Amino acid sequence: MVHVLIFAERRSSAAAPLGAAGGAPAGVRCRGTSPALPNLRAVLVAQVCPYSLSAPGGVQGQVRALARALRRLGHDVVVLGPLDGAPPEPGLRSVGRSVRVAANGSMVPLAPWPATFRRTLALLADLRPDVVHIHEPLVPGPALAALASSARARVGTFHRSGGSLGYALTLPAARLAAARLDQRFAVSPEAAATARVLGGTYEVLWNGVDLSPLASVERIERSGPTVLFVGRHERRKGLEVALEAFSRLPPGATLWVVGPGTANDELQRRYRAVSGVVFCGAVSEAEKWARLRAADVLVAPSLFGESFGVVLLEAMGAGAVVVGSDLPGYRRATADGEAALLVPAGDVDALAGALARALSDRVLASQLVTAGKRLAASFSIDRLAATYVASYRALLGG
Repeated sequence: MVHVLIFAERRSSAAAPLGAAGGAPAGVRCRGTSPALPNLRAVLVAQVCPYSLSAPGGVQGQVRALARALRRLGHDVVVLGPLDGAPPEPGLRSVGRSVRVAANGSMVPLAPWPATFRRTLALLADLRPDVVHIHEPLVPGPALAALASSARARVGTFHRSGGSLGYALTLPAARLAAARLDQRFAVSPEAAATARVLGGTYEVLWNGVDLSPLASVERIERSGPTVLFVGRHERRKGLEVALEAFSRLPPGATLWVVGPGTANDELQRRYRAVSGVVFCGAVSEAEKWARLRAADVLVAPSLFGESFGVVLLEAMGAGAVVVGSDLPGYRRATADGEAALLVPAGDVDALAGALARALSDRVLASQLVTAGKRLAASFSIDRLAATYVASYRALLGG
C-alpha cells in the first residue's frame, strides 16, 4: 500500500544549528527542548547512509541537506556512513572506507564489510539515538546494520526506482529485515513500487531541496550562453546524449560538464574537438552552486533509473531553465513538465532542439524560470524536515 503525503504549508522559525555558539556539539545527546518548538523535547536522530559521504550523489546530498535542516529546527543529528577522507562538513561519522560496486546502472561507493557492520552497531549503541533514520535500508553495509540496532524507533526511506535484482535474490530475508522498520517512506511512487515487494506500507515524501547556498555564492563569469550538466559520467546519466546534442547547436554556446566518472577520458577524446565543451571534473559544493547560478540551462539527459530530480530543482531555484528527459521522476520534479522542457530519453535530435529553444527563445525561458523558481520553493528541505519530525514524534509517543 502507498500513501502520498503533501507538505504542510506552515513554516517553522529557523534556529541556530546545534554545534554553533550556545548549542551542543554535533553527535551529543541534547537533553533540552527544540528552540523552534520550545514546548517539545529535541529529538536525537542518527541518519544512516549506505553510500560514501565523501562522494557526490543524490542520496548522499539529500541525507546531508536533511541533517542540516533538522538541526535548524533544533534537533541533534549525526550522520553515519562511509567516508573516504576528511568529513566534508560537521556532524558526519565514518563507519569505514568504500569500494565502487555496480548497481542500478551506476558504480556506487559502498562499504559492505563486516567491520563496517560492527562499527555501525557500536556507534549507535554509544549514541543511543531516539530515532535511527536509515536511507536505502536494504543496501549492504551501515544501512543494513542499522536495522539490527535497538533504537526506540527505526525509520526507512527508499530512494531507488526500477527493478532490484538484490531484492529478488534475497526476498525472504529482505522482507524479514525490512519488517524491523517502524515506518517506511519512499521518495516517489516509483521508488515505493520498487520497495513494495518487501511488504509493508509506504508513504511518499518527495525529496527536498536546500537553496540556502545560493545566498553566499558568487556568479562565475562566462563568455556567452551556457549549458550545464551535473552528474556522474556513466551511461545511465546520458552524458553522451547531451554531448552529441550540444555538438549540433550553432557555435557560440558553452557546455560545462561537472562530475566524475569512468567514461570521462573516452568522452573527452571523442568530443574535445567540439567547440565550447568544457570538462570541469568533480567540483566542490560551492563551485557546483556557482555554476548553477551562472548557467542559462541545466541539461538532465538521464536514460532511466531516476526516482526524482533534486538537481533539477536546485537549477530551477538558481534561475536556470531545465531541459531534460521525459522520465516519471523528472516529470514529478517539474510539475508534469510545466516548469521545464522534457524530451524522450535518448533522443539526440529532440534534446538538441529543446536546448536551442531554451537558449534562443527569451520569452519561453523567462516563463520557465519564473515557474521553476516557484516550484523549487515548494520543495523546501525545511518543510520536508518538519514532516519527518512529526513522524518521529508520533513514533516516540509525542
